Amino acid sequence: MFGGSRSRESGRALSPLVGVVALLAITVCLAGVVAVGVATWSLESTGPNAAFDLSVDTDAEDVEIAIDHVAGDPIDVRELSVVVAVDGEGLAEQPPVPVAGASGFNGTPTGPFNEQADPEWRSGERASVFVAETNDPVPTAGDTVTVRLAVDDRTIATLETIAT
Repeated sequence: MFGGSRSRESGRALSPLVGVVALLAITVCLAGVVAVGVATWSLESTGPNAAFDLSVDTDAEDVEIAIDHVAGDPIDVRELSVVVAVDGEGLAEQPPVPVAGASGFNGTPTGPFNEQADPEWRSGERASVFVAETNDPVPTAGDTVTVRLAVDDRTIATLETIAT
């Protein structure tokens, strides 16, 4: 009689243990999923997201570097930095924006690069600067011109074209 009741009692004692182990395994798996999800969150702002088009016209008296804001978020040009390179060599004088009358550039910049314009650069607007002959190197037809746009030291676009 004791043999039969013991084996029945030992089966009952195993069921709670299996349940506890199963709940513990589920808890560990859920904690892992939550940890992975939290680790992928980024508290840093990635900056604005926008698309641009670059053109360089060498036919005029002054070389025009024009950038069209094609689509995306508006850009506050007061927070924008522009770096221009010709065949991989950076201009001696880079265009500070917004600006008027900067060293290495002629005339008045157009669009939001002009300090008198609205500093919000929106989709559909063109901004341009005119490279002076005193800058080095001055783009000529056939040169590869690269322009890097950054907001708060984060690159938002790197544009490249062949000067015409």
